[in-house]
Amino acid sequence: MRVVIADDAVLLREGLVRLVEENGHTVVAAVGDGPSLVSAIAEHKPDVSIVDVRMPPSHTDEGLRAAVEARGLVSGTPILVLSQYVEVSYADDLLADRMGAVGYLLKDRVSLVAEFLDALQRVASGGTVLDPEVVSQLLVRRRRDDPLRTLTPREREVLGLMAEGLSNTAIARKMVVTDGAVEKHVRNIFTKLRLHQDDEQHRRVMAVLAYLQG
Repeated sequence: MRVVIADDAVLLREGLVRLVEENGHTVVAAVGDGPSLVSAIAEHKPDVSIVDVRMPPSHTDEGLRAAVEARGLVSGTPILVLSQYVEVSYADDLLADRMGAVGYLLKDRVSLVAEFLDALQRVASGGTVLDPEVVSQLLVRRRRDDPLRTLTPREREVLGLMAEGLSNTAIARKMVVTDGAVEKHVRNIFTKLRLHQDDEQHRRVMAVLAYLQG
């Protein structure tokens, strides 16, 4: 994969560069601020970009805003955002265009190298990956009229794992059930959330978005 990395912390940025390149990928640009990120994505059109949420000058959400801007310039460019803290609204912003190919992980996940690289690959392939801590915090945002209330506990569990970016097969392994059982749960989720027949990946993104907005 061709990768762009954006983080103003030099040590972390160089660490990510080394991690990515030691695992067979190419870092085409490593930058430290939002405008440079936008320029790098526009120029290189990478397979995926790794972006820190907080960058200069205010160290609030410049990285996130630059990532959203870049996706406006290079439609659907895959973005994996890293954050020190859980901010569910950031996940909302990333998924707003409903195109998938986005991820939001806590920085602690980088130390779990195999999981981090797997998440990076899934985002590059058009998937949606959310940190389990983000998913858990979504549970407190449900409204009374939320269609998610129609889901069974098992279906909610499946949807939560979908939000983490797991495939049906991976969900089956985690829940210790058959692939067919998971496929049935997924079909029920699509039906109850009124996600009509469409591209499978698109409906998964829409289901995750409904989960976030619930």
